[in-house]
Amino acid sequence: MASLGNPDNPLLVAIVGSGPSGFYAAEALFKSDIIAKTDLYERLPSPFGLVRSGVAPDHQKLKQAIKLYEKIAENENFQLIANVNIGTDISIEQLKEAYHAVIITCGAETDRKLNLSGENLDGCYTATEFVGWYNGHPDYRDREFDLSGETAVIVGQGNVAADVARILSKTIDELKYTDIAQHALDVLAESRIKTIKVIGRRGPAQAKFTPKELREFGELDNCLPFINKQDLVLNPESKTELANKSNIGNKKIYDLFCDFARNQSVDDKSRRCEFHFLLSPIALVGNTRLETIKFEKNELFGDAFNQSARGTGEILEIETGILFSSIGYRGVPMQGVPFNHDWGTIENNAGRVTNNGQLVTQLYTAGWIKRGPSGIIGTNRACSVETVNNLLEDLNKFESIKSRTGYNQINKILQSKNIRPIYFSDWIKIDAAEKKAGESKGKPREKLTRKEHMLSHLDSK
Repeated sequence: MASLGNPDNPLLVAIVGSGPSGFYAAEALFKSDIIAKTDLYERLPSPFGLVRSGVAPDHQKLKQAIKLYEKIAENENFQLIANVNIGTDISIEQLKEAYHAVIITCGAETDRKLNLSGENLDGCYTATEFVGWYNGHPDYRDREFDLSGETAVIVGQGNVAADVARILSKTIDELKYTDIAQHALDVLAESRIKTIKVIGRRGPAQAKFTPKELREFGELDNCLPFINKQDLVLNPESKTELANKSNIGNKKIYDLFCDFARNQSVDDKSRRCEFHFLLSPIALVGNTRLETIKFEKNELFGDAFNQSARGTGEILEIETGILFSSIGYRGVPMQGVPFNHDWGTIENNAGRVTNNGQLVTQLYTAGWIKRGPSGIIGTNRACSVETVNNLLEDLNKFESIKSRTGYNQINKILQSKNIRPIYFSDWIKIDAAEKKAGESKGKPREKLTRKEHMLSHLDSK
């Protein structure tokens, strides 16, 4: 048995990123047979990653995962070190010098681009910007969204696209008792949008919503989900896909689309959320501001479960002043860490970081930055467990590494740079302040959306 990982010589692990994967990695270390002291580093003043800043405000049940993370944080060998940017404030090399192992779990922090002319026009946004804005993410606090036009277009048909469409579709009464940021609620209250178009490049049988997400559109107070019946006509390959018992989720989605198409007689709702298929954007047109989006009509080709969309040459134009692209997330490179730019992930083999196929000592990864943006919150647990198990298999490799002092060494660097770390005890104070601010409004919390506001609650008595 390795001498490392006992009470006198604990394994020191730094985890970079405090979203689900980071907490699940810490949990896996604590459940192992060794003693591991785990420091969880976070760039923002607040922990929990996309559970806090990505999950829609009207989906509070999904945020219950935070209770588990709070329980993990109670472990005596756990420490949160937030408000510290790894890669800027502290380098990966400095972490490797201070710890036996480093696990990078920073997620997929940016969107995939449409790569179209006009993408920089005013009115062209990514879903990440909008989601971060209405969820009170400090990076997006000062974004401005012009909702004065009557039509909004969302390119993409996954759950993030559904979140954006649903927030635009809901009334203020449907949103005001959630934890949506107040600045977003104020802007949405003045929205003049009447039609939301959610557009996918493939057909209704390939849409990537979950049935639960899609079903909610049939329950909106003042917005009618709309689909043209002719858009639900399937080619033989799509029929084969939906007939497969392993594809029950997509069959439920298609059946919901059919329900929406049958219930088009309701005309007492002032908004309409339309679902369109087999369209790919090819140009964004306008002088300084988006005015029109050009789409090419597609057809599907290929075998069942392997169908791709190809253009037919037929062009459709939609007039709109606002576009949200939601075609997937990708990771951001970190200095000192091998990165696969094609995939937007860290180079790795089952969580062990690699460089041109060769293992990189001490470095590991988990979550979306490891495998790409896939799965639900809970999917990250198995991903993190795999990584930690491989780290523990490598325990003997750390025997030759000279003695490490962990956070003591890092804290000296932070002090020399005048950087104030936020510990979990500090976060509890910020958390309490947010919940108290939400009480008078009937909200779960009123999020503090600026770093300086969060820090101010740590100095008050």
